[in-house]
Amino acid sequence: MTQTEQMTNTEVETHEQTASDTATNLIPIESMDEVIRLFGVFDENLRIIEAETGAHITSDSENIRITGTEEATGSAAGVIKNMLELIKRGEKIDRSRIRYAVDLAREGNAELILELADDVVAFTSRGKQIKCKTMGQKKYVKALKNNTVVFGVGPAGTGKTYLAVAMAVLAYKNKEVSRIILTRPAVEAGEKLGFLPGDLQNKVNPYLRPLYDALYDFLGSEGFKTLSERGVIEVAPLAYMRGRTLNDAYIILDEAQNCTIEQMKMFLTRFGEGSRVVVTGDITQIDLPQEKKSGLINALNVLKGVDDITTVYLTARDVVRHELVQRIVQAYETAAERTASRPSERKGE
Repeated sequence: MTQTEQMTNTEVETHEQTASDTATNLIPIESMDEVIRLFGVFDENLRIIEAETGAHITSDSENIRITGTEEATGSAAGVIKNMLELIKRGEKIDRSRIRYAVDLAREGNAELILELADDVVAFTSRGKQIKCKTMGQKKYVKALKNNTVVFGVGPAGTGKTYLAVAMAVLAYKNKEVSRIILTRPAVEAGEKLGFLPGDLQNKVNPYLRPLYDALYDFLGSEGFKTLSERGVIEVAPLAYMRGRTLNDAYIILDEAQNCTIEQMKMFLTRFGEGSRVVVTGDITQIDLPQEKKSGLINALNVLKGVDDITTVYLTARDVVRHELVQRIVQAYETAAERTASRPSERKGE
C-alpha cells in the first residue's frame, strides 16, 4: 500500500470516527415566543450556551437542534429544557443564570436550577419574591433557619447581608423575635471619619447605608420609620453594642472582617435568651490596620465545632450581581492563590 493510500484510509477512518462521535438532540418547540425569550437579543443567550457547553444550536419552526459530542449535547439540552421551563413559570432569564445552569448540568445536577426557582425565601414590601439563586445561597438560608449563630463568609455580591436581613424581617413577622438589630464596625477604609460633615450619627450613617437599603426593600420607608420609632429596629455602629444584653432579638453583624478580636468577642457575648445571631464578612477585604488581626478569621478558628454554630462559605459561583463582578472576584482569587504560592513575592504586587 502506498503512502498516499495509507493517508487516505486514515482520513476516512478519522472522518467516520468523528461522525460517530457526533450526537444530535431535538427539542420540540411549543411556543416560539418562549424560544425567542430564551435565545435573547441577537441570540446572545444562545451563544453563551454554545460557548459553555461546546454544542452547536440551531432552530426552525418546529425544533431546536443541538449537535456536538454526546456530553455537549446532553448538557446543552438539559440547560435549554430547564430554561424554557423557567420561562413558562414567568422567571427572568439572564446570562448569569444560564452560566450557573450550565455549571449544574456539568455536575449532573441540571434539575436543581428548577428547585431553586421554587424556593421563595421572602417577599419585599412591593410583593416581589426573593429566591435563592445558587445552591450556596440555599445552604446559607437553611443554616439561618436551623442555627442560633451563623457565620456567612464570602465575596461581595453573594447576598450574605441581604438574605440575612430578609430572614430577620421574616422572623419578626412570624413573631419569633421581638426586634431586629443590625450593626457594622465603622472602620475607615482609606478615609477619615473626622473629615465627614455632621455629628457622630451623620458620620457613621454612610457605613450603615447598605443595611438601611435592605430594610427599606422588605419594610418600605414608612414601615421602617414606624418600627424604628417604636424601637423594634435598631441600626447602629458596633461600638454601641458594648455593655448590653440583647434578648429575643435577631442580630446581624455585617462587614465582620473589620472587627478586631476584642470586638468580635464582645459582640458574640451580647445575645441572650430567644436571640439569633448572623455574622457576615469577606475575609479578602479587611480594612483593619496591619497590626490588628481580624476578629472574624479568629472566630472562625476558635468556634469551629461548637454546637449550634455553623459557618457557610460562599464563593465566586454565588455572586448574583453583574456577571462581570463574578469574573472580577475569580480574578482576585486566582491572583491571591498565585501570591500564596510565592511567599517571597513583595506585598502589593
